[in-house]
Amino acid sequence: MALLRFLLFSFLCTLFAYQCHGACAEVDSDTEAVAGKGFKLGCISCKRRSEVRGEASVEWYFRPKGEADFFLMYTYNEDGPTIESDQFEARVDWNGSKRSRDIQDASIYLLNVTFNDSGTYRCFFNRILSYENYEYNDVVSKVVHLSVVGKATRGTASIVSEVMMYVSIIGLQLWLLIEMIYCYRKIAAAGEEALREAANAEYLAIASESKDNCAGVQVGE
Repeated sequence: MALLRFLLFSFLCTLFAYQCHGACAEVDSDTEAVAGKGFKLGCISCKRRSEVRGEASVEWYFRPKGEADFFLMYTYNEDGPTIESDQFEARVDWNGSKRSRDIQDASIYLLNVTFNDSGTYRCFFNRILSYENYEYNDVVSKVVHLSVVGKATRGTASIVSEVMMYVSIIGLQLWLLIEMIYCYRKIAAAGEEALREAANAEYLAIASESKDNCAGVQVGE
C-alpha cells in the first residue's frame, strides 16, 4: 500500500514539474550569429495574468548596422506569416507560438544569415486582452542587437550562463527527490501509526469482550 502511494505521489510530482516547465518565461535572445548558418531571433512577452484571454499580432522591424531608420520586415497575425522585405525573402520562418492566437512567443528563425543582417531588430506585440466587461489594448516591444561573425565565438558570459543553467537543473532535481523521500516517509509513518491505532483498538475490543464473557460466566455460576 505504501509503495502504491509512493508511486502515485511520484506521478503527481512529475505531472506538476511538466506543467511548470511549460509555463511562459521571458528569455533574452542570443545576439551573435554565424554567416551562412541559421539563427533564432528570440522575442517572448508573457502575459501578467495567464487566465485572461488574449489575442496578439506581431510585427518585426529591422535597422541595418549604420542606418538610422527601421523598416518592416515580417508580420504574423491570424492570417499567418508574411515576409515584408525583399532582403529577407524566403529566409524567415516563424518559430514562435503555434496553434494559438494568444501569442506569447514571437521568435523567428533566419536562414542563411549574411553580414548584411547585422543590426538592430525590434519586435512588437499588438495584444488585445479580453476582460469581463471590456477589452484592453497593450503594445509590448523587444529589441535584439545582432552581430554576424564569420566563425562562432563563445564568451565567458555564455559559458557561465550554461553552467549555471545545468547547476540549477540538477539542484531542482535534487530538491524534488528530497521532497519525494520526505513525503514518502511521512506517508509511511502515517500508515504505520494508523495500523498501530487499529491494532490497539482491536486489542481493547477483544479485551472488553473477554471481560464481559467472564462476568457472564460468574453470574451464571
